Amino acid sequence: MMSNSGGPPNVHGTEPATDEHPHHHMNPMWWRAGVPVLVALIVFFLPTPDGVQDGGMHMLAIFVGTILGLILQPLPTGSVALVGLAVAMITQAMTTQEALAGFSNSTIWLIVAAFFIAEGFIVTGLGTRIALLFVRRIGTSSLGLSYGMAVTDLVLAPATPSNTARAGGVVYPIIRSLSELENSTPESDESRKRLGSYMLLTAMQVNVVTSAMFVTAMAGNPLAQDAARGLGVDISWGKWALSALVPGIVSLIAVPWVMSKIYPPTVKKTPGAPDMAREKLREAGKMKRPEWIMAGTFVLLLVLWIFGDQLNVGATTTAFVGIAILLVTGVLRWSNLVSDKGAWQTLVFFAVLVSMADQLKNLGVIDWIGNGVASGVDGMPWLASFAILTLVYFYVHYLFASNTAQIVAMYAVFLGAAIATGAPPIFSALVFGYIGNLFGGLAHYSSGPAGVMYGSGYIKTSEWFRIGFLMSIVLIAIWTIVGGAWMKLLGDW
Repeated sequence: MMSNSGGPPNVHGTEPATDEHPHHHMNPMWWRAGVPVLVALIVFFLPTPDGVQDGGMHMLAIFVGTILGLILQPLPTGSVALVGLAVAMITQAMTTQEALAGFSNSTIWLIVAAFFIAEGFIVTGLGTRIALLFVRRIGTSSLGLSYGMAVTDLVLAPATPSNTARAGGVVYPIIRSLSELENSTPESDESRKRLGSYMLLTAMQVNVVTSAMFVTAMAGNPLAQDAARGLGVDISWGKWALSALVPGIVSLIAVPWVMSKIYPPTVKKTPGAPDMAREKLREAGKMKRPEWIMAGTFVLLLVLWIFGDQLNVGATTTAFVGIAILLVTGVLRWSNLVSDKGAWQTLVFFAVLVSMADQLKNLGVIDWIGNGVASGVDGMPWLASFAILTLVYFYVHYLFASNTAQIVAMYAVFLGAAIATGAPPIFSALVFGYIGNLFGGLAHYSSGPAGVMYGSGYIKTSEWFRIGFLMSIVLIAIWTIVGGAWMKLLGDW
């Protein structure tokens, strides 16, 4: 199915295939638009509960309506987000300042910057060169390629506090280059399913695992560590990593394989790939000046991302320094940045959701939900109430546009509720900490890396929801059974 955007091929994920377009089938269009509007209206007129400020339910209504719109897609993603934003402003659920606050969110700009850095890998051919080196080594199958990416992610994880930088700046461009080598582009269903959509969805699920394994592998983890300390539970870097080690490794072995069963690429074997890689590396010859600059910039980015805290340089600052170097040296041109639709599209849609989620917290809606949950499991045996709390904490992430946003809003609420029901404090603090990463692949808006992978245009919204949910069950099973046993052995509970 070709994209019907009329312009360049669908490389930006906004007009996923034709069935998501209004002018093709009017009836589904009314149904797709009607459901979010109806649900939003119902919530809008609910009485305001105690503890929620005036306008809180209005904001919740608009947020729920927008999320449903993103799922059902009566309009392309960016359009749905802007309509939701306009409704929030006109109903005065948000002031203009509050509505646009997300556009100054540094994490969102980090995602946008990651797109531009990825562009540098593609334009210079360095991404292709790195990809070819992988292909030459373990590239005889799509599964082998996936494991190669998983190892890359794991090696970088302990030292990269931005999972978005890892996914967007390192893994994404390599997968993009690999996919293009196999003639897999977002232009048609047949083409994207050859390799790209499998590799990107798998990399996403790998990323949530590597993020969970180290305190320093995701920006929200230190916030969870901090919140736990506030409740009297101290978790060291080593303790976090040790308890996550076994379930983490098992997950990394399982994810690419499970994905190859539930969402198989049409290209299974790539027996010619290593030979082709050798041949192309020969053709490419020695590294050219732009590649060296790109490689040097990339090493600089890694060093600054790793030692950012000590040097007092934020991840987003680092990314922009990288872009500046690439622009000054001529590796990237301004036209490369302007024409990157995926980046700008992601900016709009993430910024809107983050603004809305922040406003829900400010109006007390999040606390109201958290308190409701805590009182709901009162008086049960701790294991039963803990199971309920963890599942709610996991799946309530459908309401959030970032891991960090949910951790800030709900981690302390849920950890406090768990400890109150008699759950072991260190065990509870760690489990909620790990979940704060593992839910990052649920939906195409669930985390920074999800924004990068979705923005590529390789994955349809409906596929993302289906695969995200299936993989959440797999990860919950591994971290409950293997992780639970391992943590019992370590004396965490």
